[in-house]
Amino acid sequence: MSEAPEVKKPMGKKRIELDDRLKAYKGVWVFVEHERGKIHPVSLELLGEGRKLADSLSVELAGVVMGEPGEVTRSFCQEAFTHGADLCYLMEDGLMTDYRNEPFTKGLTDLVNKYQPEILLLGATTLGRDLAGSVATTLKTGLTADCTELNVDIEARSLLATRPTFGGSLLCTIQTLNYRPQMATVRPRVMPMPDADTSRTGRIIEDTLGMFEKDIITKVLEFIPDAMQDKPQLPFADIIISGGRGMKKPENFKLIWDLAAVLGAEVGGTRPVVQAGWLDLERQVGQSGKTVRPKLYIAAGISGAIQHRVGMDASDVIIAINSDPNAPIFDFAHYGIVGNAMTILPMLTEAFKAHLATARKAG
Repeated sequence: MSEAPEVKKPMGKKRIELDDRLKAYKGVWVFVEHERGKIHPVSLELLGEGRKLADSLSVELAGVVMGEPGEVTRSFCQEAFTHGADLCYLMEDGLMTDYRNEPFTKGLTDLVNKYQPEILLLGATTLGRDLAGSVATTLKTGLTADCTELNVDIEARSLLATRPTFGGSLLCTIQTLNYRPQMATVRPRVMPMPDADTSRTGRIIEDTLGMFEKDIITKVLEFIPDAMQDKPQLPFADIIISGGRGMKKPENFKLIWDLAAVLGAEVGGTRPVVQAGWLDLERQVGQSGKTVRPKLYIAAGISGAIQHRVGMDASDVIIAINSDPNAPIFDFAHYGIVGNAMTILPMLTEAFKAHLATARKAG
C-alpha cells in the first residue's frame, strides 16, 4: 500500500526584520517638481497621498524643494504646507536654476542620507522619472515606477506600491522590504488633488548643495518650450468622450466629435483606435497613453480591457455605451447604456443641445 502524498501547508506571510540601521528611517517625503515658477500638479497630488501614508505611519510629511535662490523657490514650501506637508527641506543654489541630473541627484541623495526618510515619492514625469532612477541607483534602493495606488503595511512599515504589469493585463503590488527609503513614482492625475488649506504652516529646514559648476557635465544652452503645449491636454480635461473599436470605422468618430463640441469636452480613444490611425497619439487613454481623471468620462464602443481601465477608472463619473451587455466596462462604469453607439451618440448630442439651450434661456 503506497503512502499518501505529503500535503504542503500554505506559506504564511513572510516576516521581514529590518536591519537596525534602517529602523531609524522615518517620515514620508514628496519631491516638489517645478518649472518656470510653477509647481507641477502631480507634486500636489502626491502631497495629498503622502498625507494619508504619513498619518497611517504616525510620522511627518515633508516636501523637498530644490531650485535657484529667491522668493519664488521659497514660496513653493508654503504651497507644500497648504497641500498637507508638515515641513519642507529647502535647497537653494544657482546650479539648480534649470533641471540637470547631476546637481539634483546629488542634492536629493545627500538629503536622504542625512535625514533618512522611509518613503520618497516623485511624479512620473520626464523629470521625475530621470531623477528617481538615478537617485534610487545612487542610494542602492528599490523603485516602483508608474504606480496607480499606494498603501502601507503598518506592521512592517512597508510601502505597498501597485502598478500595471505584463503589458497592463495585470495589477501587481510591490514591496521594497529590507531597503530604505522605499521609492515610487506616480503618473499625473492618478491621485486626487487635495483641498488647499491656506491656514496651514510648517517649518523649513535649509541645506546646501556643496557642488561646483566644473563638477557638472551637462550645460543648459537654451530653454525650448514644450512642443505639446498647444496639443490636447487630456489629463486636465473635465469632460472626455472616448471611442473604441466598437465605433466600427473612423468616419463614425464624427459622432464623438459632435458630442464633444456640445459639451466642451476633449476627445480620447483606446490604443487599437490610435494604432489604426483613427486618432492622434496624444489622444490615447490607457496604460500606454494618458492617465485621466475627468469629472465625466463617456466611453463609446470601448470594451473596458484593463490596459484602458487603468488610465481612466479614477474618473468621477463613467458612462459606458456598448452593444455587448457583458462587456467588462459595465463592471466599473457608474452608468451603462446597452445599445449601438452610432444610434445613441446622436441622441445624446441632441438631448444635451436642448438642455443647454433651455438652461441658457432660464439664466
